Amino acid sequence: MDARSNRRQVSGARIRTLGKPVAVCTEESWLDLLKPQRERLAELDAAQDGELSSDDETEGLLLALGQAVEQRDHTMAGHCERLAFIAVAMGVVMGLGRTSLLALYRGGYLHDVGKVGIPDSILFRPGPLTAQEWMIMRSHTTRGEEICRHLKSLRPVLPIIRNHHERFDGSGYPDGLRGKQIPLLARVMQIADIYDALISPRCYKPAFSPAKALKIILEETGLGWRDPQIVDLFLRLHKDVISKNTGHPEETGRSLEALRASLTTLQEFPADSVA
Repeated sequence: MDARSNRRQVSGARIRTLGKPVAVCTEESWLDLLKPQRERLAELDAAQDGELSSDDETEGLLLALGQAVEQRDHTMAGHCERLAFIAVAMGVVMGLGRTSLLALYRGGYLHDVGKVGIPDSILFRPGPLTAQEWMIMRSHTTRGEEICRHLKSLRPVLPIIRNHHERFDGSGYPDGLRGKQIPLLARVMQIADIYDALISPRCYKPAFSPAKALKIILEETGLGWRDPQIVDLFLRLHKDVISKNTGHPEETGRSLEALRASLTTLQEFPADSVA
């Protein structure tokens, strides 16, 4: 996430009605998504007797590339995995199908894969960027889409990669989409991305407390940048699940395991309707 100006957004699916238990996919259809990526690939490899298809191998390489981008900066350790888990949790309470949940999971790892082509001098600049540098930084969305667009299995992830920096009022990038024009999964990923970036240290800012992070997200929603319904869902999920199971980013392994365990109870989480 470019929390430097804290931007993101998305469009198109449905949550349920406030106060009613949400009808989610069966546990078997989404819990396996919450395993660490290396475990999922190892299980797939074993199931196919060590003979992964070329598409599976390519997807695995791209996911590894997404993590390699993260590992360029030690302060981002665990960012992709936390994002994948939180985004899937949001999708589960929205009642999204497995295809969408899998796209959110993969999007957690691949949303910033285009940053592989951004120079360190720009990516890790502690001060403000020039107009030219900012143009290069913003190109990571379209670069990432280009990297992944040739793989059929990643087509549902492309809108997340391209549009997770749009704003609800149309002032985001790269396409200036507004409101429900922004793909729904990108709107979901955006809020998870912003929150995790805010509570983590970056070269241009210290780690903020969860309370301050939520306050900033609410302020940006008031400015018209974020989808208010997605933000409301996230706030309630944060209160009931995320805040109790995700510790400081340095505690990634322990907090993610706690979050994974807690997601088995999400069938009873009440959600709003989001179109």
